[in-house]
Amino acid sequence: MIILGIDPGTASMGYGVIKKSKILTLECLDYNVIHTSPKMNPGDRLKVISNEISKIMKKYKPDVLAIENIFFFRNLKTAMPVSQAKGVVLLAAAKKKIPVWEFSPPQIKLAVTGNGRADKKEVQRKIKEILKLKEIPRPDDAADALAIAVTYTIKVI
Repeated sequence: MIILGIDPGTASMGYGVIKKSKILTLECLDYNVIHTSPKMNPGDRLKVISNEISKIMKKYKPDVLAIENIFFFRNLKTAMPVSQAKGVVLLAAAKKKIPVWEFSPPQIKLAVTGNGRADKKEVQRKIKEILKLKEIPRPDDAADALAIAVTYTIKVI
């Protein structure tokens, strides 16, 4: 089973692709960030995200998409663009008939570390350990996306 994890954002959207085998092992297939320039108009930024997400979905053919649920924002100015970027991803998944699971940040932290209030560094260390990576995945948005994908394997499967 292939799981695509997404940490939604407009300037940078993290993605992580993992494979869960029948013997219950997890393998990291890919992770990175989709970047858009703040100099671009909002529609063009969403188009870049749409195109890149479609390429990732075409390459890895995920069985499921796990995405962070946007339930709280300190800055209302960023809430709308992030929600729009998330909408683009949800539409891409719907077009390919990929089921979507949403998880809140505390759910992700709890699933990965056992502590719903864990800090970012603790989550990153656990992701490195769980996926048997040589180093902590960078940038942070990509590490978060891997954590979201791993959460699906813990919470749902």
